[in-house]
Amino acid sequence: MLAYGIAVDATDKYIKIEESTAIQSLKKFCHAVVEVFSKQYLRSPNANDVARLLHIGKRHGFPEMLGSLDCMHWKWKNCPTAWAGQYASRSGSPTIILEAIANYYLWIWHAYFEASHLFANLAEGIALPTHYVIQGKEYNMGHYLTDGIYPKWSTLVQSVHDPRGPKKNICNETRRM
Repeated sequence: MLAYGIAVDATDKYIKIEESTAIQSLKKFCHAVVEVFSKQYLRSPNANDVARLLHIGKRHGFPEMLGSLDCMHWKWKNCPTAWAGQYASRSGSPTIILEAIANYYLWIWHAYFEASHLFANLAEGIALPTHYVIQGKEYNMGHYLTDGIYPKWSTLVQSVHDPRGPKKNICNETRRM
């Protein structure tokens, strides 16, 4: 059901189990995933994680970067008809938006479908606890590497899409190290 996005009543034909057994199995699977992975992965970064994220960013040429932020639209094949209008993308078909932040080693420490609190918190000045000084000025919010679709905020550093010349090419050279 999760992998293929099929309705629960389709499982009786596909894997030959009853609807109630399929629901019970899915619930047990989800509880097991949360139990096994929540302490390490399914949580917000703590102070030690933030220090490690900042160290990784600095080591790879991006000091004070907490991770790369990106969003993607997933086509919602089985969207309820009543909701299709509010989830319609530019193409007209319903989609849901996945927002994720990952570090250099692909630890995805922030992943939300639709209603993320990240932008609301950043707009209010609420962020992961960091502290650093650049040219004598103190900062208490780390930043995220993004592409051009995000607002031009100090915490969202946009990458250079088409680097030309030695100054703009430094960003791409640093990323390859």
